[in-house]
Amino acid sequence: MILVTGGTGFIGQVLLRHLVAEGRAVRTLLRPGRANPNLPAGVPVEVALSSIRDERSLRPALVGVHTVFHLAGNEWLGTRGDLNRVEIEGTRTLVAAAREAGVERILYVSHLGADRASAYPVLKAKGIAEEFIRRSGLGYTILRSGLVFGPQDHFTTALARLLHLTPLIFPLPAHGQARLQPLWVEDLVTCLVWSLDRPETLNHTLEIGGPEFLTLRECVGQVAAALGLQPRFISFSPLALRYTAILLEYLFPRAPISVYWSDYLAANRTAAIDSVSRQFGLLPARLSARLDYLHGQPWRRRAIRELLALPEREP
Repeated sequence: MILVTGGTGFIGQVLLRHLVAEGRAVRTLLRPGRANPNLPAGVPVEVALSSIRDERSLRPALVGVHTVFHLAGNEWLGTRGDLNRVEIEGTRTLVAAAREAGVERILYVSHLGADRASAYPVLKAKGIAEEFIRRSGLGYTILRSGLVFGPQDHFTTALARLLHLTPLIFPLPAHGQARLQPLWVEDLVTCLVWSLDRPETLNHTLEIGGPEFLTLRECVGQVAAALGLQPRFISFSPLALRYTAILLEYLFPRAPISVYWSDYLAANRTAAIDSVSRQFGLLPARLSARLDYLHGQPWRRRAIRELLALPEREP
């Protein structure tokens, strides 16, 4: 049995679909609450109700589990998220419960640049979580990934909303020169699933990214081109953009930008250009080749509704 934390998230839903398609027995962890779980339609998985920070309720969720995929996180909630409780305490509690339950291996999705000494809160939290996993005594594989994109992501869809809110002038930190290595979500999940059967990935931390280095400006330009927009870019200092993001989060809690999002884009986030093909024998997709999901969406209406915290209506 495989347990997936964060199975209702952007990456988690794709992972559940891949694991079930391979005929693996899968259970996903759901946080108790009133909201309907955002599970992928038509994918039969077991469900266990537990907070990731409640070791007592985690124990029955881990019965019969030999492998854990740990994807749970809340960094994209910005200041509304609690990195210490979810990323750090949650990982520590999960590792302790997994060790007690006899779990053999944990696979964790981290970020390029994760470091417990990082000045960026998300990368610092990810670095601390990595250390808990490495010192757990469990077999582990940690994938430090480049920025992941795909339907319902937190990057290209956020850019689509922002571009429709500011279609004429678009602000970029430091001229948008930070280098990124966007990785298609299907390629990331393929690497995760293939890691299960690759002994060479056991007890290793691997850094992976897409097949091209792109500046943030180039990424925004490709998203804009997919939407048929031609914005004019203006430069802000990363510090000014960070404070702007904090202000926007305070005024509009559901704005398509967060302080942690701006932190991530403030520096280069890249791995070796052949990282995926060399380590997994897979040729990953380019950003421009996988943006069809942006077409035909009511981005402006969606962005305004999110800013005003209005419910989404069907077209």
